[in-house]
Amino acid sequence: MAEQLEERVAYLEAEVARLKDKVESDSPPQPWWERIAGTFADNAAYDEAMQLGREYRDSLRRNSTESSED
Repeated sequence: MAEQLEERVAYLEAEVARLKDKVESDSPPQPWWERIAGTFADNAAYDEAMQLGREYRDSLRRNSTESSED
């Protein structure tokens, strides 16, 4: 019985060590936002989407200001 327990403990210790190695090696060395920074550089579609979004937000601000002045 003690031998079986020792084998199980040894197996579990090896498994924990393997999982620790996997977690440490899978961890990104930098935050996700730093890894994707620049992925849309020189992308006309992205630039257009940002411009359209800016125009939309500006229109909401204008409408909000006009409503509060009434």
